[in-house]
Amino acid sequence: MPQVDLLVVGAGPTGLYSAYYAGFRGLSVAVVDSLPELGGQITAMYPEKAILDVAGFPTIKGRDLVAGLVAQADTAKPDYYLDRTAMTLTHESDRVVIGLDDGTQIAAGAVLITAGIGKFSPRALPAGEGWVGRGLEFFVPSFAPYHGKDVVIVGGGDSAFDWAQHLEPMARSVTLVHRRDAFRAHERTVSAVRDSSVEIITKAQVTALRGDTGVEEVEIVVDGQEPIVRPAQAVVAALGFIADLGALQTWGIATDKRHVVVDSAMRTNLARVFAAGDITEYPGKVRLIAVGFGEAATAVNNAAVVIDPSAHVFPGHSSEG
Repeated sequence: MPQVDLLVVGAGPTGLYSAYYAGFRGLSVAVVDSLPELGGQITAMYPEKAILDVAGFPTIKGRDLVAGLVAQADTAKPDYYLDRTAMTLTHESDRVVIGLDDGTQIAAGAVLITAGIGKFSPRALPAGEGWVGRGLEFFVPSFAPYHGKDVVIVGGGDSAFDWAQHLEPMARSVTLVHRRDAFRAHERTVSAVRDSSVEIITKAQVTALRGDTGVEEVEIVVDGQEPIVRPAQAVVAALGFIADLGALQTWGIATDKRHVVVDSAMRTNLARVFAAGDITEYPGKVRLIAVGFGEAATAVNNAAVVIDPSAHVFPGHSSEG
C-alpha cells in the first residue's frame, strides 16, 4: 500500500498548488483525479480561455496557468494517480486510507479534497441528440477547428460569452442563442460581445440541427414565432453542467448544497480530512482560483500539524529558505 504524508483529491489549480505547497512543507504527496489529464476543469473545458483573477498575471491562458502549476508542483515530486476516482475513506489510528476505483489503496497522514465541483457532466441540448461529434460539442478545448466556420453557441453564462468573444475574430460568423433576455455572464464580457459582430438572439430555443454527415444549419424558434434558420457547421452547447460529489457523499463528510463544509483552518468534520478550492463552503465564500490558492496554503499548513504534532502551523515565509 503506497503511503504519503498528504493525499490530494483533485488535480485542478488548487490541487496542483496544494501539491507544491506540501513539498514546500517537506511533506510527501500524492494526487488523485478522475480525469486523465492534470488541470481539472481548465484543461477539460477552457484551456484557451484568458484567466484574469490570478495575482501577478494581468491575463494568462488556462493552459499556460496549468503548465506553470504543473512545473511548480513537480518540485514536490508528487505521485499522480490520474483517470482514477477516490471511492472509499477509512480511518486507521494515525492515518487515512483512500480506496480508488481500480482497487488501489493509498494511506496518508491527511487528505486534502480539492475536487472543484466534483465529477461533472454537461447539460444536454434537447435538439442535439445524435449530433455530438458531428458538429455539436459542449466544450471548446481548442479554437483551431472553428476557423472559417459558422458557429452557433447556445447559452447565456460565462462560458458561452467567453467562447463567443474568442471565436468571433476567427469564425465566419458567430450566433449566440439564449432562452432569456438576461445573462449570467460577466457584464464586461457581455458588453464586449454586444459590441462585436456576434448576433445575439434572445428568448429563443434551438429546436433542430440539420445536415447530412455533419451539422449544416440550425433551426431557432424565438418566443413562439415562426422558426428562423442560421447556417452552422459547429454548434457549442454551453448550458452548464451537472455536478456530482459522487463517492464523497458516502464518507460521512458534512456538505451544504454539493459543497464541503469547512472551518477557518479548512478542516472538514472528519478527522485528518481537509478541503480547499471551489468545493468548500463557509460564510462569505468566494469561488475564485485566487481564493483557492490561499485556501490550499491554509489547509496544508494546518494539515502539517496533524501529520506531525511537533510542526508549526506557520512555516515562515517562502523567501526565507
